[in-house]
Amino acid sequence: MTSTPQVLVIGGGPGGAAAGYWLARAGVDVTVVEKKRYPREKTCGDGLTPRAIRQLLDMGFEFDIPNMHRINGLRAYAGDLKIEMPWPQHTVYPSWGGVIRRADLDMEVAQLAARQGAIIRDGTEAVAIVEDGGLTGVELRTKDGSGEVEIERVHPAIVVIADGSLSRFGRALGTYRRRDYPYGMAVRGYFESPNSTDDMLESQLNITDREGRAMPGYGWIFPLGDGTINVGAGLVSSFKGWKDINTSRILEAYVDRLPAYWEVNADSQLTRPVGGKLPMAFSVGPKVGPNWILVGDASGAVNPFNGEGIDYAYETARLASRFITEALGSGDLTRLRSYDDAIEDEYGDYHRVARVFVNAIGNPAVMKALTTVGIRSKPLMEWTLKVMANLLEPEEYGMAERVYHTIERLVKVAPEPAVR
Repeated sequence: MTSTPQVLVIGGGPGGAAAGYWLARAGVDVTVVEKKRYPREKTCGDGLTPRAIRQLLDMGFEFDIPNMHRINGLRAYAGDLKIEMPWPQHTVYPSWGGVIRRADLDMEVAQLAARQGAIIRDGTEAVAIVEDGGLTGVELRTKDGSGEVEIERVHPAIVVIADGSLSRFGRALGTYRRRDYPYGMAVRGYFESPNSTDDMLESQLNITDREGRAMPGYGWIFPLGDGTINVGAGLVSSFKGWKDINTSRILEAYVDRLPAYWEVNADSQLTRPVGGKLPMAFSVGPKVGPNWILVGDASGAVNPFNGEGIDYAYETARLASRFITEALGSGDLTRLRSYDDAIEDEYGDYHRVARVFVNAIGNPAVMKALTTVGIRSKPLMEWTLKVMANLLEPEEYGMAERVYHTIERLVKVAPEPAVR
């Protein structure tokens, strides 16, 4: 039986491990529980944008490890049109990204949290104890060497819910996803490729199914630098007929049409495709309860523009940790409510426009205009990369608003998408 920590973090992925790091660094007694044992695989593109790199730098992550592959920019396609763009120079974020398997990344960050003083318990399942509609404790279940389940109950002052997009723990407390918000559907697999040392992420902006019909989303190739590449496809739920789409078939069609230099075929596939659903644009709530708080995918923090989730898990965990530390220091848990306002201040306008964008690309006519026309202008595409990766400088926000309004007008005048 362990002593009850001040804060218990449910989930040891990006959000949970980062929360453990920042809370322990602030002197908080914190335990992070992860259901699986490290290292464990996660369905993910494994890509890190400059925003994620910034958070890792701030946590003291060592980037010279052999399983981290440095990325200097993005190569984008729209049909046969191609453009290469370096990550933009920025006053806050570095001008580089990376690719690393989540199995390696999450374990590394959990170790950073442990070095700050956080207790990391993998192989431990957490179940909410709910009485009279409130969270009164957490049941921790751990298998011993003989397979028997050992159960203990803890009663932390605050619980951080970071157990991913399905968030069983959060749903037990009444959290839910807004049905009027779109969400993402993604699938990925690993392939052998002699070009795995490429220093660019690659994205196909107008993927199709096997019949050649346009799909609202994009395909990606993220090189890992070790002879393998992460190949995936992501769609959004903003088009008619999306419930009938088999994303694995979309991935197969994408792989069949990959540029020849990747040298990918059926024989080079290393893993079967795996996928899942991604709640986006902070579509899950409430984000704060009397003694709990949501971070990362559990709060729907995925960027609708490009499907990024790792960086926002790190950022929301850091933000939540600040209010948790203040609440514990003052003895006033109502201070947790300020997290909601901080999320709105930091991401509200950006995600409102991103939702408009996602609805727009559900219309094939809009998607075609945004890709085949836009990709012909490198300055426009470079600026679009800054918008979609959320890398604008403060003085550029005014220009962003004008582009946002243009997207909104396109949505209003474009014809309704046909049922596919």
